[in-house]
Amino acid sequence: MAADEAIDRPRLEEWFATQIDGAQPPLSFDRISGGRSNLTYGVTDSGGRRWALRRPPLGKRLASAHDMAREHRILAALGPTDVPVPPVVALCEDESVNGVPFYVMEFVDGPILRTRQEAEAAFADEEDRRAIGERVVDTLVEIHAVDPEQVGLGELGKKEDYVARQLHRWQGQWEKSKTREVPLVDDVHDRLARRIPEQGPATIVHGDYRLDNMILSPDGEIAAVVDWELCTLGDPLADVGMLLMYWSEPGDELMPLFDPPTTAAGFPNRDRVSSRYAERSGRDLGEIDYYVALACWKLAIILEGVFSRYAAGQYGKDAGAYEQFGEVVERLAEGADEAERRLG
Repeated sequence: MAADEAIDRPRLEEWFATQIDGAQPPLSFDRISGGRSNLTYGVTDSGGRRWALRRPPLGKRLASAHDMAREHRILAALGPTDVPVPPVVALCEDESVNGVPFYVMEFVDGPILRTRQEAEAAFADEEDRRAIGERVVDTLVEIHAVDPEQVGLGELGKKEDYVARQLHRWQGQWEKSKTREVPLVDDVHDRLARRIPEQGPATIVHGDYRLDNMILSPDGEIAAVVDWELCTLGDPLADVGMLLMYWSEPGDELMPLFDPPTTAAGFPNRDRVSSRYAERSGRDLGEIDYYVALACWKLAIILEGVFSRYAAGQYGKDAGAYEQFGEVVERLAEGADEAERRLG
């Protein structure tokens, strides 16, 4: 077992033994790939029981980011609903245990489709992939159907002016984390700020909704939606725009993921994803390109933050995958520009 600077194994073993019923040290900790911000580890005890541990990245953190208690609260609130989430086990805010707050979830086992090859290997039948795509849309409809007040999340965030707040927040994050000037990021911000659509009733917004933020069951059901760190209350169409941005099709020039799973044959195209969401939710997607532009712009800023942390060594020694993010930021800014211009 290789040492990991994000894990204080002796203190964590002591904490697990006293705080988690039935945990049997010694424990093994294995970094789970995929997350771009907070770090997730699979934890296995000597009896073979498994959990997932979630903690912030290494190094200095922006004040509003990486709030473990908030993420834990969201999962706990959604647990009794129809939204599939990992069951939470415990939250630790005592930084003497592992240097930062963290929380522990039950380990949800199943395929995560991060690439086209993984999608084809896990689900060889095109009809299975079509059904998965439809379930992704239907699960988003379920998220947006949850009443925040009824599940205790009515105070999770302000309900009004979601887009304006997103533009303000992420432009501020850009100023704090950018490693260089990218004028198009600022230009798109100004254009989006001038034409904010009218918002309907606020819902829970996941904030980073995409296929590879889901754990599937072996038969292709959605077993758990993960990575809720950007969740808040606001305009549900922002989640739809984010999903469409990630939902790459064969031949796309801009692919935010390096080998998108949705390019595998069988997955519904973006038009079908949009129409299914509109049919199931009853919402008007006439201005959806605005939200696609917002998603591209926001992701550019998120990835600039990741690139900045990578450059500062905050993801540890084995972090070469982040090296390309600087170029991706510029391509996403171009994608935001193109989507905004489609609105006329």
